[in-house]
This record gives sequence, C-alpha cells and structure tokens, in this order.
Amino acid sequence: MHTHTLVNKAVHNSRSTGARALGDRLFARWFSQLVYAQIWEDPLVDIDALQLQPGARVLTISSGGCNALAYLACAPQEVHAVDLNASHLAMLALKRAAFQALPDYPALLAFLGGADDAANLQRYRQHLAPQLPPTARQYWEQTDWRGRPRYSLFARHAYRHGLLGRFIGVSHALGRLLGGNLSRLATAANLDEQQTLFDRHLAPLFDHPLLRFLASRPAMLYSMGIPPAQFAALLHDADGDLPALFRERMRRLACDFPLADNPYAQQAFARRYDTGRQSALPMYLQQQHYAAIREHSPRLHSHHCSLTDFLVNRPSHSLDAYLFLDAQDWMDDAQLNALWREVTRTADRGARVVFRTGGSASPLETRLAPQVRAAWHTDPDHNRALHRRDRAAIYGGVHLYIKQT
Repeated sequence: MHTHTLVNKAVHNSRSTGARALGDRLFARWFSQLVYAQIWEDPLVDIDALQLQPGARVLTISSGGCNALAYLACAPQEVHAVDLNASHLAMLALKRAAFQALPDYPALLAFLGGADDAANLQRYRQHLAPQLPPTARQYWEQTDWRGRPRYSLFARHAYRHGLLGRFIGVSHALGRLLGGNLSRLATAANLDEQQTLFDRHLAPLFDHPLLRFLASRPAMLYSMGIPPAQFAALLHDADGDLPALFRERMRRLACDFPLADNPYAQQAFARRYDTGRQSALPMYLQQQHYAAIREHSPRLHSHHCSLTDFLVNRPSHSLDAYLFLDAQDWMDDAQLNALWREVTRTADRGARVVFRTGGSASPLETRLAPQVRAAWHTDPDHNRALHRRDRAAIYGGVHLYIKQT
C-alpha cells in the first residue's frame, strides 16, 4: 500500500471533523516524505524499561531506524520494524546495510556518524547498493532536480535533511532573527554553562510575539511529526500556553543532561554528532555495540504497514517487547482498542510495552476497554522516573505496561 494511503488511514479517523479533518489530510500529505533521518527516543530508557534479554521477540516502529538497530545489541531472536512511511524503511535498510557491508567500524562511523564525507558516495556505490533490497535501492538512487542521487545526502550532512532536520535548521535561523542563538548551547563545557547559555540565548525566544504566534499554528509542527490530534493533546497539557510547554521541554534537552553525553542535544544545537566522543553518539553507533549489531543484523525485519495490521497476522503469545513511540497519540478510541486487543493476544506472559506521549497522561487509563486494560499493569511513579531519564526530552511522558495474564 502507498505511504500516503497508510498515513491518511492512520490520522484520518473519527476525530477528524471540521478544521481538524482538513489538517489531518494536510498532515498525511506532508508526512508521506522522509520525516526522521534519525530517531528521537532514547533506546537506553527503552532497553532498561523492557528488561530486554537475549532471545527476545521485539516489535518496534522504525522511524529513522536507529533504535531498531540498537536493540540488536541485546541479541534478540527477532526485531520487527514497522512503519507507515516507506522512506523510513528505506533509511533503516540503508543503515542496516552499512553494518553488514562496510568493511570496518571507522567506515561505518564516517557514513552514519559524520554523514558528510565525500567518500561516502563511493562507499554507497561499492558496498551498500548491492546489499539493499530493490525498493530501498530505488529510493536512494532517485535524483533531485539538480540530478543528485538521494544517497548523496550522506555526503551533505544527512541529518540536516528530512522534515525534522530542515525544521531544526529553520529554527536556528528563526532564533538568530529573533535575537537568540541555538548553536551557542553547543559550546557549553558543563551543566552550569548549559543553563547559563539557555537562559541567555534560547529561553527569551519563547516570549517573542512571532514565536508565540507560530507555536499556536498546528501546521507549523507537522515537520516534527505532530499531527492535529497530538497538537490538541499538547495544547490541553499546556493549559493553552504552548510556548511555555515548549520552553520547558527545550530546557530539559539543553540543561538536564551533560551535552557531551547527549546525541539529541548534539543534533538540536550543533546539528551534528560529535564523532570524536563515543558517549556523544547514539547507542547504535557506539563502537562497543558494533560487533553485536553487525552479527545480529539478519534478525531485523522491516514491514510497510500499521502496527495493528502487522499483529493481526502474528500467532498468539509470540512477542515479548513492543515499542510504539508516540503512535497512539494519533489514534481514536476504535484504533487504540483494536491495537491493544492484538497486543494482548500476541503478547507472551510478562511481555512489556513502552510508548511515549505528547502530553503527560497515558491514553490507556481512560480510553482502553476495561477487559483489555485488566490484562496490563503499570506503575506511574516508575513511568515518571523513565521520563526523567529520556535524554531526547521532547515528550510529556514515557509509559511502561507489563502483561499480567
């Protein structure tokens, strides 16, 4: 099925009425291209919450592919990565091919870490192209209006592309226009300096009338992958003051974790990974995990479909771990309950589900059918602790549910 059809089906539901229906259609069209060149959920939190063990059977949303690869470091039996967006699956296929086909770790780091080396063009042609499935190879070899193949992004700062990468670039430009400077955050040497630079160069922007106006427009957040339904949840959580909510989340990203150990802050403020420091890299690019991910890469399988459509075809009690990112924020009650009926059927005893929410509250507590909800346990205090540790810092909540029966 075509990406636009899948995305439109996911976002256009019983909540799509009036102006929101138009917004959902616009979002579906916008989201049908590459959105995330890299993922913005912290796999260290996921792996700890899931207690991921060797031999685990895992289902995750692909997004930019980083975390699906990171889970391979735990020696699972299988990782199934699903996505509505074929561009994300092509990104995952390219990253997996880099582990399988590039000759060594330095070549992998140059291609996926720096992602700006002219030699990456030859690395793609010599090593990666023969390893890609036909659909992914066709995607990466399509050319733009200047005749450049899409894989040339990896010689042109790949993570500055995709909708989110361009959104970050525009945010830097807008910040300078309004008198701030996001890139100054990247110069901080410690947490105290991070706080000082945030207060000086970033926090005041959220009081500027232009930014306050833009933050109240749902379409301005499409490039962050935020559909109208999620925008409404954010607005509710913010008591109507979205700029204040966004300022607090940016403060967490900028100030709550050492910059040198936070790849999400590196991308947000420096617009690159610090490839000279292992702790500043996302988990899947750290050298300590390279051999395991390379060895287990055949256990990673991709699927162009929705979570529910994938689960319908799985046997009962056949999965141990589920990672839903923030996909449930898109869903109406019927979609949410259809998903969790299949999760409950396919989950083995003790299976764990981790997901994020734009707001702070879990949708399961008020919207899931009682007979389905009764099969699952959650601990709100533990969930808040997981959220505090998530270095990506852009969500309102991280939630863990454990199957009891």
